[in-house]
Amino acid sequence: MTNQEILDIAMQQSAIDANCRKEDFYQQENKVVLSTEHPKAREYLTLPFYCNLISYGNNIVASVHPEIREVVESYINYYPIEHCFETPNLHVLNDELQRRNRRICFMAEYFLPDVQVLKARECDFATRVLEPGDYTDLYTAEWSNALCEKRKHLDVLAVGAYDGNKLIGLAGCSADGESMWQIGVDVLPLYRRRGIAAALTSRLAVEILERGKVPFYCAAWSNLKSVRNALKSGFRPAWVEMTAKESEFVASFNR
Repeated sequence: MTNQEILDIAMQQSAIDANCRKEDFYQQENKVVLSTEHPKAREYLTLPFYCNLISYGNNIVASVHPEIREVVESYINYYPIEHCFETPNLHVLNDELQRRNRRICFMAEYFLPDVQVLKARECDFATRVLEPGDYTDLYTAEWSNALCEKRKHLDVLAVGAYDGNKLIGLAGCSADGESMWQIGVDVLPLYRRRGIAAALTSRLAVEILERGKVPFYCAAWSNLKSVRNALKSGFRPAWVEMTAKESEFVASFNR
């Protein structure tokens, strides 16, 4: 796959998630659409959205509930694209959401592989590709980014790093979309800063592409360690998202 083909696949998945057209992300004008359920949306999404903003850098596509449509349209057309995803402007939208018992919840940056630089990197430890039957006993706290206890059936492939017989790092991917698999990675604290995360992430990305799927990687903007790993592994920033949820749902994360 070329970088353009990878980007088109990601945009098509975002279009399914948001209930818009892939071409909407290439436009210069912002777009507001009504959110709806879709059987091919990313598995971990709860649809319909109340308010979800997506930008690939050209514009903002907002997928919303009808009652917040005018508010969101006014907001994204008043502030510059990049400022709509950060404070202090974001407080304007959040104030309106709170009047409707919603709050801004998830904010993240998504990365796609650059096939011109992606390669399976080396580290000082042996690595091994793992199939689903190989990691059934690894659903523990130390590997919670690589594997997801709540969605075990989506974990389709992993790569482990070993110091002798000891597992010291694990990258796993979940089949979150029909054509896109998301990568997560964990390394034991004593083995960090030794290139293991990048070796695992890049090796897994190559394995995913060889299976005809698009690997993607998600990180919070403030998680610099994760962002650096994405870049070192051959990934590049592709799009950003912001999602609002019910106030009680947000409060549950803060308890």
